[in-house]
Amino acid sequence: MPEKKTLERAKEDKREGKAASTQAGEFVREEIDHIRERKHGARSTKQAIAIGLSKARRAGVKLPPPAKGKASAKTRHSAALALKEGQEKRKPSAKRSRAAETALKHEGRSAASKKALSRQARTAAKKRSASSRSASAKKAARTRAREKK
Repeated sequence: MPEKKTLERAKEDKREGKAASTQAGEFVREEIDHIRERKHGARSTKQAIAIGLSKARRAGVKLPPPAKGKASAKTRHSAALALKEGQEKRKPSAKRSRAAETALKHEGRSAASKKALSRQARTAAKKRSASSRSASAKKAARTRAREKK
């Protein structure tokens, strides 16, 4: 279950008209903090981000699953399921939650290191085209202009 602060920050982002990915970023930040606080670990930075995104979808952030070709069918299916769960608001299975938490406790903590996060950001940026980066920069400029008024 996400922390109250995280849910509030995500709701504030939604009120401000920010993108679903920005709202989900709050949950990813929480996940990175959990690893740093030694609550649990993660096999990789990518896994830590995926857990955060899944939590966001389950908390009701309308973040669509990755497009076909961007991720495996398994990942897309899992994301679609999390999104559906977030809309339905059903109580999660205690047994399954406990099992997932126990498994993560056995993983390392280096996935949330500055070095690992930096490496992940760099490789993710490399995969994007110049037009994609330009479009997101323009969108960011528009939301900044909206905030100042």
